[in-house]
Amino acid sequence: MKESHGGSVSGSNEAKLQGLAPLSAGAYVGVLALTLYVVVSSTAQAQNPNRAIESPAVRQLHQALELERHGNPQGAMSIVNQLLEANPHFVPALKLKGMLLSDVGEEPAAGPVFEEALELAPNDSDLLLETGIYELTTGDKAEAIRLLEHCIRIVPEDGDAQFYLAQAYHLNGQDSQAMRAIRQSAKIEPDNPGVLQKYGELLCSAGDCQQALEWLKKADTLDPSLPGIDYDLGQTDYKLMDLAGAAENLSHAVDKNPQNINSSALLADTEARLSNWQEAEDDYLRYLSHKPDDADAMLGLGHCELELKDYGTAIDTLHSALKLDPEKILAHFYLSRAYAATGKTEEAEHEAALHHLMMQQTTFVSSAVSEERESAVLPQAQRLLTSHREQDALRLYQQHFKGTSNSVADSYVFVGKIEIYTGDTESGLRNLHHALEIDPRVRGAHTYEGILALKLGDLDKAENQFKAELANDPNYQTAIAEMGEVRYQQGKWQEAVSYLDKSRTMTPELIYMLCDSYFHLNQPSDADLEAETAAVYGRNDPHFMQGLVDLLRRNRQTELADELSAHVTR
Repeated sequence: MKESHGGSVSGSNEAKLQGLAPLSAGAYVGVLALTLYVVVSSTAQAQNPNRAIESPAVRQLHQALELERHGNPQGAMSIVNQLLEANPHFVPALKLKGMLLSDVGEEPAAGPVFEEALELAPNDSDLLLETGIYELTTGDKAEAIRLLEHCIRIVPEDGDAQFYLAQAYHLNGQDSQAMRAIRQSAKIEPDNPGVLQKYGELLCSAGDCQQALEWLKKADTLDPSLPGIDYDLGQTDYKLMDLAGAAENLSHAVDKNPQNINSSALLADTEARLSNWQEAEDDYLRYLSHKPDDADAMLGLGHCELELKDYGTAIDTLHSALKLDPEKILAHFYLSRAYAATGKTEEAEHEAALHHLMMQQTTFVSSAVSEERESAVLPQAQRLLTSHREQDALRLYQQHFKGTSNSVADSYVFVGKIEIYTGDTESGLRNLHHALEIDPRVRGAHTYEGILALKLGDLDKAENQFKAELANDPNYQTAIAEMGEVRYQQGKWQEAVSYLDKSRTMTPELIYMLCDSYFHLNQPSDADLEAETAAVYGRNDPHFMQGLVDLLRRNRQTELADELSAHVTR
């Protein structure tokens, strides 16, 4: 096994804790491996009387190593460059050059040197490790995994390789493999605090926080100065709902490194949960001084100011949070409380109504589990259909939903609606009709045929299809919303409001119709609420936002129009 702790080059223990350690983390490994190479070479030569005891190149390598050990890396690099001028393929010299570059922070230059050496010695475990780390730092996780897996096939008991392989797996979303690798690293190096810390981090990430806490405490006992250990302990305590323990550990983390904004953010949230409002306010302000565009932190600060009865400041802060992220629904609830406390009843009622409306919409969206799961296979299905592989797209859906309540008929609805949206209406209708032949009550088939009819301006056919859908399932939100659009197009404003409001839609264009319907019914307060909601969900579409502003101006809602117009300009 390669030694990896201590030495004249920056030690690997500290670097391991940085998530993606720089190449210099393994530099001492390179020194010892190189020394081993020299020793082995010299021994082999001594055993062969027909060969020189030590070649000039090996003597120069010894000199370079001695210079590096005695704090003269420039001298060592000069010798290495001379060696490589004489023999560009001298692997030990390439290894030492890569190590020296890493040690002075020139990882981008060191990586290609290690790669060049690896091409000449593809089974060199040191080079596999160093190049694997380099690929990891550059973001090529797949290549890092390939190299590090190769390394541990050669040296299974290499704790360093297992450690970095665990990181590569984790960053690549392969958490079970990551756990296996870090577990092996901890078995090989049971007293290495950096390894134990990473084991705890991965356990916590996987949801096993109780066991994670045990490993993190072991790491802390071995080395209380480990970078990040207080944050890791605090985060784990937080997930275990030990808020007092979390606050203590996170306070230590902030004291040791005030620039660590993650510690400040989590400490602020922890203090708020403990109702330590003044402490939480201080922590949020510290965090926001480093990251002023964090909407969550701005919302948290506004909540603290509200609880501390600083109502005017809280109102300003909460509005700032909404400017950063209009979907921070809780801000409207806090604003309603702040306005009420200052006697602004009308504003308080308005914010409470907005909060209620948006919460209803969010509750509906979170229940659409099947449509969320469909999105996972949608891109691949679209590619298959573009290549005229309809049967493969059907099989893809059926395999993805195997073991669920989704049926074969649902797969035909899925494929049919994609074809309709991409312009292949003939194939789309054929699949929707086939879905209904398999199961006359299958959800969505009538709705998507109705959407096509609506697009073509056939309101009667669209209405009949939506009614057929709602006869099967009166609570199908998409069909309810589309019936609202039919009534809107027909100028039946009260029915349009009824359907669109019941649908809890978050589609900006449909909310626009609801807003306009309220204006036609002479209910400007309700229209304004819907306009504000539409602006939240349509804020990234300048064309939509301009249309919404125009609608407000036509209905003499100048103040709100000016406010939303400012967002369009930005």
